[in-house]
Amino acid sequence: MNKVVQKVVVASTNPVKLKAVQSGLQAMFPEQEFTVEAISVPSEVADQPMSDTETLTGAFNRVCNALDAYPQADYWVGIEGGVQMLHDELAAFAWIVVRTPRLVGKARSGMFFLPKAVAELVQQGVELGEADDRVFGHSNSKQNGGAIGLLTDNVVDRKQLYEQAVKLALVPFKNESLYLRD
Repeated sequence: MNKVVQKVVVASTNPVKLKAVQSGLQAMFPEQEFTVEAISVPSEVADQPMSDTETLTGAFNRVCNALDAYPQADYWVGIEGGVQMLHDELAAFAWIVVRTPRLVGKARSGMFFLPKAVAELVQQGVELGEADDRVFGHSNSKQNGGAIGLLTDNVVDRKQLYEQAVKLALVPFKNESLYLRD
């Protein structure tokens, strides 16, 4: 019996985000097959969101803009990385929003605190990926392990961080009857 291939539009062209979405979907729905397509759409928030709310808004906006640009899909996914000050330290995280025609799921990744040198650059208006590259002497780290990969020597990388949140955002889809109730 052939599996029905589900089309997933990810509102990003970053290969790390695409892999996290593919892995998360496959883990949650091993009986299904997915094809992931990248699309570049605006978040309508700052390039570096500076609060939990702004980051979640960016992920929602990406999903809506992906749906508008590419309505012939089964799933749309928005991933937005952000930072927020907590107790005088800058914490980093991401929001994931997953949408189908019937349901929306959302989850936030784990959070970790940035070193002072990176945090100072971000607070001066430098995007986190660029700040990481400057401090760690790397190039294009956000399309590799990201800040978390650099800080943990890839014990945890950006894909892993996002993949868990993708799985959590898929909880409503795994339990549709509970989430579609009035």
